[in-house]
Amino acid sequence: MPLQPHDEALLLRAVSLAEQSIGLSDPNPRVGCVLHTADGSLAGEGFTQQAGGPHAEVMAMRAAVAAGRSLAGGTAWVSLEPCAHHGRTPPCADALIAAGLARVVVALTDPYDQVAGRGIARLRAAGITVDLADAGPARDAAQALNIGFLSRVVRGRPWVRMKLAASLDGRTALPDGRSQWITGAAARADGHAWRRRAQAVLTGIGTVLADDPQLDVRLVPTQRQPLRVVVDSRLNLPPAARMLAVPGGVLVIAADHQPQRQAALQAAGAQVRLLPGPAGRVDLAGLLAQLASEGVGELHIEAGATLNGALLAAGLVDELLVYTAPMLIGPGRPLAGLPLLPALDQAPRFQFTDARLLDTDLRLLLRRPGADAFLRHAPGT
Repeated sequence: MPLQPHDEALLLRAVSLAEQSIGLSDPNPRVGCVLHTADGSLAGEGFTQQAGGPHAEVMAMRAAVAAGRSLAGGTAWVSLEPCAHHGRTPPCADALIAAGLARVVVALTDPYDQVAGRGIARLRAAGITVDLADAGPARDAAQALNIGFLSRVVRGRPWVRMKLAASLDGRTALPDGRSQWITGAAARADGHAWRRRAQAVLTGIGTVLADDPQLDVRLVPTQRQPLRVVVDSRLNLPPAARMLAVPGGVLVIAADHQPQRQAALQAAGAQVRLLPGPAGRVDLAGLLAQLASEGVGELHIEAGATLNGALLAAGLVDELLVYTAPMLIGPGRPLAGLPLLPALDQAPRFQFTDARLLDTDLRLLLRRPGADAFLRHAPGT
């Protein structure tokens, strides 16, 4: 049956619930579920917990049981297709069937090869009506929330978001590297919220040597710290670097084999891997594929001009998160060290997708044209 206006509203509610899985459910997708009884009253709501914990549907059913609500003949609205395989938890499709639901409304099908329509097929085989959202706000919101998961599953690489903070004239620091603070407190807290979305934060050795950053999430609540990944071709990361002393783990990617330095970093708690590419540098495209294979869906970049320029020049950046401060610095460090262009039509281009004020700073979101084309080609999305 076609979706009704209240279906779209309840799917958006399910997506809103799923947002509470940010910083919790990774590497599993962020999913929310709303359950109604047969008479249309609210029975329960839930969102996916930590990996290995209950999924959104199970959390919502537990809430319904706690409230003494019967689900027989009721309806579920879920932001992502219920799973149909035994992973760390039993299939959610089976749990919905056992609850006696009559209808399930799905915002987005799951392209993961062990689901990919099987959850919907299982529900329908059990006599449950399953309705899928058409293109619209609910499906768009579900895709946006899980863009990293979808990118990892469909493209085999993370969704790469590069964070930049600069003055109006595009400077990230004074010539001597001083940058505290170009942007204000609201922009810095917002940046930590974006870090929390990511499974990993990527930086370069130049940034670590200059700033000794922690690159963890401190300014917003989180239940999980992202992995810090350092592109460090010659293993120059100091074993006393601050990022090695905070939760979340550090992965150092090198291009040269340096046994003594590697042993020192491993003794300090870092993982070290060799991934050589051209000209004695790290293979950045290979790094993205490796991170995806290990569950990284959203990769957050906070790096200096050299690594930023290399990633942009290689076309590996999907999205820019730019904080612009209302000041002019003059001579200083640039956003990215890009090569000289022979013509303007060869410049990397991005499209504005959002702009908003954060106190006195302007936050811009931009997307590389075609970066999200995989969403249109993902099975069932």
